[in-house]
Amino acid sequence: MSAIDSTLPAPAPGSGAAGDRGRASAESKQVTVNNPDVSSDLSVQAHWKPRVNPWLIAMTVALAAFMEVLDTSIANVALPHIGGSLGASTDEATWVLTSYLVSNAIVLPLGGWASSLMGRRNFFVLCISGFTVASFLCGAAPSLPTLLFCRVLQGMFGGGMQPMAQAIMADSFEPHKRGQAFALYGLVAVLAPSVGPTAGGWITDNFSWRWIFFINIPVGILAFILVTRLVEDPPWIKADPSRLRNMDYMGLAFLTLAMGGLQIMLDKGEEDDWFSSPFICVFAVLFIVGIIGLFAWEWRQKDPLINLRLFRFRNFAICCFLMMLVGGVLNANTVLQPQFTQQLLGYTATTAGLALTAGGVTLVFMMPLAGFATGRISARYLAAFGFLMLVITFRYAAEVTNLQMSFAEASWLRVVQMFPLPFCFISITTAAYVGMPREQSNQVAGLINFVRNIGGSILIAITNAQVTSRSMWHEQHLQQSMQPGTPGFDQHVKALAGVLGNSFGAANANRMALAQIYHQLTQQAQTQGYQDVYMELSWASIILIALAFMLSKNRAGSGPGAGAMH
Repeated sequence: MSAIDSTLPAPAPGSGAAGDRGRASAESKQVTVNNPDVSSDLSVQAHWKPRVNPWLIAMTVALAAFMEVLDTSIANVALPHIGGSLGASTDEATWVLTSYLVSNAIVLPLGGWASSLMGRRNFFVLCISGFTVASFLCGAAPSLPTLLFCRVLQGMFGGGMQPMAQAIMADSFEPHKRGQAFALYGLVAVLAPSVGPTAGGWITDNFSWRWIFFINIPVGILAFILVTRLVEDPPWIKADPSRLRNMDYMGLAFLTLAMGGLQIMLDKGEEDDWFSSPFICVFAVLFIVGIIGLFAWEWRQKDPLINLRLFRFRNFAICCFLMMLVGGVLNANTVLQPQFTQQLLGYTATTAGLALTAGGVTLVFMMPLAGFATGRISARYLAAFGFLMLVITFRYAAEVTNLQMSFAEASWLRVVQMFPLPFCFISITTAAYVGMPREQSNQVAGLINFVRNIGGSILIAITNAQVTSRSMWHEQHLQQSMQPGTPGFDQHVKALAGVLGNSFGAANANRMALAQIYHQLTQQAQTQGYQDVYMELSWASIILIALAFMLSKNRAGSGPGAGAMH
């Protein structure tokens, strides 16, 4: 896409994106001929490059993003310690996670508006500073209400860091190198949630839960220094403080209502038996009202808080849906395996986290390879390949997930699960920028990260609910073949009672045998529940392969932001 095309607004309703860009390009060229100042400005934008090596910029913003993404999962395993230290129950302590996710989800799509208000670099620096200060306050919190308030602040400032880091990377690199840059960002986005539980468990066991927040302080200070020295805004991003007076407060209210309702509903749904709980129903209604109001209001605004008109670009709309599912798969995988190994194999939180470590090492090698591949293969083919590998991965997971799985097998399963994700993540991120106006990079990054996080919350809730539902179904069917009077069952009880009687006496042996058999039955039923969920995810991945081929075929090597091949 030319420099002139890259500065055009979104297409008008009811018209094709390619045709609109062509007509607008011709009009822009006519303006350029008649106005030398415009021509000079467009030339500066077309040839702008950051004054320092873009890889230094990429590593700097990736450091800040890693710190933020890590905090979405590092506190998970510390909740019992937090509750015990602050005199709260485990259920009350879970609001430490929920409060962060709610405020984070609200701010994520607002990065484009905030960047236009104060400049992208200034907004990024503000987010880093606020996140670092909030981290200190979280670690020093004397009570649970104080900790929750500080976590809300931490989530608010953290919500702006992910999309800004991605947008800075997109604009700092030449088109043919952006796939490699997104590989670095993808490593951050995928690796941080994987190592979070491990790091959180180790820090909590060896020091104190407060240090899972204090460790952000030196990282935040380093990121602040590097960003202020290395990062600069491109010429097409200019601060406009007047936007604060014209802020879309109604859009913000609808967004807050929708995301607050959704996150609380998903986070507390399984605890409260979903829609049988009036509490959950209230937040479900708030989400529905909020999301309908948000779309209806924002679509009609001339200067919206969230540019929903970007969804008229078919490629971007499909990529958002795919990224929602990829984010869901990543987060669901990160929860399902440790949950299985702790509940059914008896792993400690630290050991369960260590079983995920090999997957992180896999990402270190696979992310650069996937980024390199974007320069030679069209994004939709890479995405289709990644989704095909997901199908194979989930079917493999369904086969090897059993009560005899060793630590080595659990580690290898994580390696297999991580292998396809770089191809999915980078290709979708790359395709999302195809044909998009260049000045919309902040909005694109914000919405892509927004749907990824929302997808994670949704799929974690769905898969956990499905594990419970399928486990109950299998338990009922296993009980049918294990009723008194069934020859096989009676023989098993008699044999087990004979063994237990030697140690605990004949009076207790029969009752203990029945209890042990029931325990084995529930474990087997739960294992089959996990197997069923993995199979369901494999079927869902087949649908994703078809959706990948609906993406426009970008020119391999042209990178994000290049035009689509029609």
